[in-house]
Amino acid sequence: MGSAPNQPLDAEVRRTGYDGWVETRSPGRQPVPRVELPVVEDRRPTVIPGKGPLGDGRPMWQQLMPEGVARRPSWLTVRMPQGERYSQLDQLMRGQRLHTVCEEARCPNIGECWSYGTATFMILGEICTRACAFCAVTSGRPRGLDTDEPSRVASAVKSMGLRYAVITSVDRDDLADGGAGIFAATIEAVHRSVPGCQVEVLTPDFQGAESSLRTVMEARPEVFNHNIETVPRLFPRVRPKSLYARSLEVLSKADSIGHGSQTKSGLMVGLGETMDEVKGVLRDLREQNVNLVTIGQYLRPSLKHIRCERYWHPDEFLEAKEYGDSLGFAHVESGPLVRSSYHAHEQVEAASAAAG
Repeated sequence: MGSAPNQPLDAEVRRTGYDGWVETRSPGRQPVPRVELPVVEDRRPTVIPGKGPLGDGRPMWQQLMPEGVARRPSWLTVRMPQGERYSQLDQLMRGQRLHTVCEEARCPNIGECWSYGTATFMILGEICTRACAFCAVTSGRPRGLDTDEPSRVASAVKSMGLRYAVITSVDRDDLADGGAGIFAATIEAVHRSVPGCQVEVLTPDFQGAESSLRTVMEARPEVFNHNIETVPRLFPRVRPKSLYARSLEVLSKADSIGHGSQTKSGLMVGLGETMDEVKGVLRDLREQNVNLVTIGQYLRPSLKHIRCERYWHPDEFLEAKEYGDSLGFAHVESGPLVRSSYHAHEQVEAASAAAG
């Protein structure tokens, strides 16, 4: 138990049940009247260790899957991270005090990508001002701004010998520009430190502020990515602090500002959407001149995150890809384990090859 805040050392204190302190006696002073604190109902379920909430005898890991599913299908099975290259990158990230979305979002491909020497840097801290129902990144109130972060990211990119770097961030609605200035500084630092290295940014919506978007685009990232994430019907539940129309507008404005950047977006499936709804999103994205798109399976991070309704079959991912190809996207990456940054450099290379 820690010390009570703002109390003299000789004061006797009693800790309440929810992080409050009530002084009961201090030498030389009259006893402070006891203050009745409100009783806050504990809404957490009664938990059986190793099995989960009372009344559900299944192991916790099984409760993260869709109802009626006993185990993950083979196409969603991945190996644990390992290997010398993985260890080197892990040490590098720790040494540079950098965050990666690979870790924060619990990406299933971390072992494969880190073993190949690629990673997605997450700037602007590790605390997000939004609380999307699907996301494993910590939400809360961020503190401060690390203005030295761009140079540390550039240093890490150089140490890793990357020719393609992906940079994303938490939402920083507490900042006037939403963090756009740090994005721009990071893009420029990487280009300056590692000439020829391509940079892809995966940004928040900046609450629709065109000035913030323009700040990022004027730094000339090779790829501008903003994920649409889900279908319009599910947006209020999955992304309660975001708007479907606003995300489309961000992508449209990024394309119009241009500076030679390709635009990209991604969505996840398994939240209760239909194939027709996914195809509708693909049409909307193509109407905004989005060039690259990714489609992957949602995997529930914990019981407090939105439920995974079902696992899509690989044949369904193939159908979505073929439909996207028919709309004229330069490249569609669609599969159970696909994430925004998965094989990102290969997506751009494939798109460039297709363009001839």
